[in-house]
Amino acid sequence: MLVIRSERIRHMLGTALPFAIMPALVLLLPVGIQAQYYALVSFLMVVLALLLFLSGFERRELGTRRMILVSVMTALSVIGRLLPLIKPITALTILSALYLGKEAGFLVGALSAVLSNFIMGQGPWTPFQMLAWGLIGLFAGICAKPLLRSRLLLYGYGLLSGAAYSMLLDVWTTVWTYKEFTLHEYAAALATAVPYTVLYAVSNLLFLMIFTKPIGDKLSRIRKKYGL
Repeated sequence: MLVIRSERIRHMLGTALPFAIMPALVLLLPVGIQAQYYALVSFLMVVLALLLFLSGFERRELGTRRMILVSVMTALSVIGRLLPLIKPITALTILSALYLGKEAGFLVGALSAVLSNFIMGQGPWTPFQMLAWGLIGLFAGICAKPLLRSRLLLYGYGLLSGAAYSMLLDVWTTVWTYKEFTLHEYAAALATAVPYTVLYAVSNLLFLMIFTKPIGDKLSRIRKKYGL
């Protein structure tokens, strides 16, 4: 497995990829290009998410072990997304970030979106979902210390993440419906999606309450055992 040795390069990639390059790829491409080449955009997002993950470690053996855990968490997220109505993908993405690092959280979120869409249905919405879930994982990793210290903060982040995901997807809905983004149409999309927003937020809270201790304890033990 490739290891990025330079601390400066890792820091540059860790900042530029999630906050500049990937958002630009998803948000700034013309609608027509995204509609025609969404598979290519999704593939590029996967490559960039993997590059972000590689920027998060120095030693080859630790990266390999972390990748195995990321694969397991991604598989659980993909399977969980097949559940009706409430889906644990956001909660599992958050837990991955808390115990495996922010880069791992982004990768779990992004990969879970694109892989589950092979069943749920691929389309021009896929890259946007990858970015939304990836950023939820990334920010959970950035805020890992306070979130791990306080269950109240963690559950609050889960509620906020559910609402944020729905609101981010409404940006995509507005752009693709009206071929442009306006506040009026976006507000209408938000109002229409209120039941789904509440459902996302509450389901995140429930799954975090259920999974935080059993999955968190196992990931914590593995992290300490292998020095991840």
